[in-house]
Amino acid sequence: MNEDKNIVLIGMPGSGKTTLGKQLASRLGRTFVDADDFVVQLEGKTIADMFAVSEEYFRDAETRAAQELAKRRGLVVACGGGVIKRDVNIKILKRTGVVIFLDRSPDDIVTDVDVASRPLLKDGKQKVYDLYNERIALYWAAADYTIVNDKKAEEILDELVRLSESI
Repeated sequence: MNEDKNIVLIGMPGSGKTTLGKQLASRLGRTFVDADDFVVQLEGKTIADMFAVSEEYFRDAETRAAQELAKRRGLVVACGGGVIKRDVNIKILKRTGVVIFLDRSPDDIVTDVDVASRPLLKDGKQKVYDLYNERIALYWAAADYTIVNDKKAEEILDELVRLSESI
């Protein structure tokens, strides 16, 4: 495994990026960074406040965060679900990282994610399906590797560890 390469997790809100990312970082002895939390820290505003200005404002902040994260090495980064909306973000993150798409079906997401707590999903469960259909091709295009998240968390984690060790 290349210890310098960042492991960058992408996928839909509710796909397991943060939960699995924390566990993966722990298993590999790496630092975990939630990119959304990093954006908040960098900007000094909540995501809701940034979205209240505009989605464009938030996406600009997300790009700045990607630039900062790409300067670091050996991280496990859980990106926000919309990071793939700007190709430049993926280019930045791939400079120092390997991008892994956690592909979880919208059916699974809506059955166990509190959509009310997610800024882009507050409009209800149909929004999950709409976002998935809108973004799936972008996720596939951005990913160096794809892991279908349709098993128990421990099995997905083992798969991520194996993949990380082969990078």
